[in-house]
Amino acid sequence: MPATKDRRRTNKMLDFIRRIQKCNQGATAVEYGLIVTLIIIAMIPSLGTVANGIQDVLNKVSNELSTS
Repeated sequence: MPATKDRRRTNKMLDFIRRIQKCNQGATAVEYGLIVTLIIIAMIPSLGTVANGIQDVLNKVSNELSTS
């Protein structure tokens, strides 16, 4: 009797592993997450440059308004 229970558990485990291997949705979500992460990492240095440019423009506008 115990051998039958072991076989059932093994079969259930193999069925579970097969179902996981067939499921691609989780892998796709991880891939999209990695792509978004890489895009964000690439954007970080350029955001600093953009922020400095915006700050310069706003300072110029402020100086023009205060001298007028």
